[in-house]
Amino acid sequence: MKILFLGGAGDMAVTMLDLMKDEKEVKEVTICDLDGDKASAKAEEYGKKFKSKGLDVTDRTALVKAMKGNEAVISYVGPFYRFENPVADAAIDAGVHYISIADDYDAYLEVEKLEAKAKKKGIKVLTGFGNSPGLTQILAKKGYLFLDKPKGISVNWAAGANEDVGPANILHFFHLLSGKTLQWREGREEYVPCGKGKKVVDFPPPIGSLPVFYTGHAESVSLPRNLKGLDYVSVHGGASPVFDVMTVRFLASLGLTKTHRRRRILYSTVKPILPLFLNDRAPDKSVGRIEVWGEHKGKKKTVYYTYVGHIAFITSAPCLQAAVWLGKGKFDKLPGGVYAPERLIKNPDPFLAELKKRGLEMEFFE
Repeated sequence: MKILFLGGAGDMAVTMLDLMKDEKEVKEVTICDLDGDKASAKAEEYGKKFKSKGLDVTDRTALVKAMKGNEAVISYVGPFYRFENPVADAAIDAGVHYISIADDYDAYLEVEKLEAKAKKKGIKVLTGFGNSPGLTQILAKKGYLFLDKPKGISVNWAAGANEDVGPANILHFFHLLSGKTLQWREGREEYVPCGKGKKVVDFPPPIGSLPVFYTGHAESVSLPRNLKGLDYVSVHGGASPVFDVMTVRFLASLGLTKTHRRRRILYSTVKPILPLFLNDRAPDKSVGRIEVWGEHKGKKKTVYYTYVGHIAFITSAPCLQAAVWLGKGKFDKLPGGVYAPERLIKNPDPFLAELKKRGLEMEFFE
């Protein structure tokens, strides 16, 4: 399988490079990055399977040209509220299947508009195949299929403050706690304020019990659109320590995170003091807990699923597994279109089994 890896020299991409290096199905990878020298250094570090190319994804002509000749494009270029739709659209024009770890709800709403175009050209756009969204939706579908009459899904995630993340992740964090996001209430979409809706969730170690809040991830938009009959879908997220969330909420209340330009200015301002938000006691792993409830065998029942791991790994493993299955032709019978994880993966169990083989820690409570 020949892959073009966009954003392949970034902080979040290192684990994906490790996975692709060891993946037999992946025969060639072109690491593309705005920093061409860094991409070249990564390609040299990882060996003969890897090539490199300096590329600005805002140069559409160059982007489409670079995409052609590959079997798939994997995008780690964030923030996705800015880049998901135009980069996916370029892949459709290039005639190459596309896979991303896009996480913003508004990015999903925009890329979903490419459905007709992708279907006409027979190109599959796999959007949001990270951990949240991504793994969360596949686990949600597992619960949805397990119950006789599923009625509600609650997606909850939390990040450890000692995780290694790059600038795009920080901009995303500013964004997902700003403005409003869509949740599913009584069988319809409803806007709610990001950073509100506080509740306490019992996550697995090393996070444990933690307050989480409405956040602008894509699950609460895609799940009710693809899994019919649900009355309720929510997504809450947070970080440990909670002080980080409260700080961003305060900055958002001042209007400092309202636009992409403001977020970039804010990031440049606070970058020198970011180490102050880290400490040796903060967790260095991220976690998720997905709850699905409804009726089963005539009784009310709730099932839930948890996962834990370093954010780069739990984000990269589902993305690579989707790419490998794409390369093996497991989705060939599906038409072109825009596919969230729960729409693409018909039976979650084999996919989750592959992730367990890769070392992803999950527990199922049914």
